[in-house]
Amino acid sequence: MREIAAGLFITLDGVVERPDRWMGQYWSDEMTEGINESLDASDAILMGKDTYLAFEQMWKPQGDSNPMAAFLNGTHKYVVSSTLDEATLTWPDTSLITGDIAGEITRLKEESGKAIRVPGSPKLVRWLLTEGLLDELALNVLPLVAGEGMRLFEDVGKEIPLTLTSAKSLKTGVVGTVYTRAS
Repeated sequence: MREIAAGLFITLDGVVERPDRWMGQYWSDEMTEGINESLDASDAILMGKDTYLAFEQMWKPQGDSNPMAAFLNGTHKYVVSSTLDEATLTWPDTSLITGDIAGEITRLKEESGKAIRVPGSPKLVRWLLTEGLLDELALNVLPLVAGEGMRLFEDVGKEIPLTLTSAKSLKTGVVGTVYTRAS
């Protein structure tokens, strides 16, 4: 059975929206190593519409120019959307998940393979977490209060216990954490 593992950059006040605006000074080789390790443990990508559209525009033209571009371009991508259709998915190896989203994701989890990685897509991550479909949540917590922007846990509406499985303080002040669903 496959796991669904999400990875996000988050500020101390819980903001996850548009990390490209505030994370530049905190980026490090340590962070790159952690991300590359998570990619090595994955063989599929799950993302929401907005992340798909942004990533396609950013990563598709890069070919294999860096490890992230090579991974995204060469890995099967599943896009959760009620507004896109198959004809709009122009990035090779991309499938649309619509309709019974929980059922389709459960089916994907039952297939053999490595982890299904969720890069970004905070609304999808929040939904997966509340539906009990998210197995791992990796957060790179930046020592910054953004003040405004979408917060990962806004409107969750229920308690969801998690277990901290690892935490690492990086030289830039970022704390890399990994949580799993508490049993």
